[in-house]
Amino acid sequence: MENKNAKGWLYLLPAFLFLGVFMIYPLIDVFVYSFEEGYNSASQTFSGTGLYNYSYVLHDPYFLQAVQNTLILVAITVPLSTGLALLISVALSSIKPLRDLFQTVYFLPYVTNTLAVGLVFMILFKKTAYSDGLVNLLLQCFGGSSIDFIDGPYWAKMFVLCFYTVWVVMPFKILILTSALASVNQVYYNAARVDGTPRWRIFTKITLPMISPMIFYLVITGFIGAFKAYSDAVALFGTDLNAAEMNTIVGYVYDMLYGNSGGYPSYASAAAILLFAIVLTITCINLLVSRKHVHY
Repeated sequence: MENKNAKGWLYLLPAFLFLGVFMIYPLIDVFVYSFEEGYNSASQTFSGTGLYNYSYVLHDPYFLQAVQNTLILVAITVPLSTGLALLISVALSSIKPLRDLFQTVYFLPYVTNTLAVGLVFMILFKKTAYSDGLVNLLLQCFGGSSIDFIDGPYWAKMFVLCFYTVWVVMPFKILILTSALASVNQVYYNAARVDGTPRWRIFTKITLPMISPMIFYLVITGFIGAFKAYSDAVALFGTDLNAAEMNTIVGYVYDMLYGNSGGYPSYASAAAILLFAIVLTITCINLLVSRKHVHY
C-alpha cells in the first residue's frame, strides 16, 4: 500500500512542480511586491514596506472607474449569458433535424478571433464622417435617433461592451448545457409524462436539478472570466481605455506595468491582489450558495 501511495505522489509531482513554479511562486512574488513602497524597476530597490500601494490604488480614480466597469460587466453578462444559453440549449435539445448544424452555427463565435470580432462590432456601432454605422441605420428606420456607441455616452459604450461579451461567451455555455441536457436520464421524463406533469414543472423539478452542476460550473467560470476582461474592451475602444472611461481591473494592472503610466509594478501588484481578493470572495459566496441549490 505504501509503495502504491508513493507511486501516486510521484505521478502527481510534475503537476505540483508546474503549479508551484507558474502559479504559487508568482502569487507570492506579487504579494510581496504589493507591500514594497517606491519600487524602482531599473535598480530593483524600494524605499520601504507598508500599505501605501493599496492606499494609492484604492484612491486612484482610474482604478475606481475600472472596478465600476468590471462589476457592471460581471453583474450583467454572467446571468444574462447563462440564461440565454440555457434557453437556446433547451430549444436545440427539442429540435431533432438540423440540430448539429445549429450547434455548429452557435459555436462559431467562440472559435473566432476576439480582436477580429471586436473590430466588426466597432464597425457596426461606430459613427464616422461617412456613415452612422449599421446599428444606427436600423434605429433610424424605426424612428430612433443616431447614437455614438463607441465614442458617445458612457451607458452606450457599456451596452456595446456587455452585448459583445455576451455574444462571445455564450457559444461555450451553449455547448456545455446542450451536452448536459443530452446526458439527463430519459426515464425521469417518461415517468413525469405518464403522470401528466406540465412541461414547466418538468423543467423546474427535473431538468434544472439534473444539470445544476453544469450551471454552477458555468456561473463560476463566467464570474472569473468576466473579472479578467480586457481584450474585449481593447478591441472595441482601443488601447487608451482610461480616456474612454472603459478600462477594467486587468487593464489597469496592465497600464501600471506597460502602459503610458507604466513602470509601477508595486501599484500593479496591489491592484492584482485586490482583484484576487474580489474573485476569491465571490467564488466562496457561490460555493456556499451551491450547497443548497446544486444537486450532485
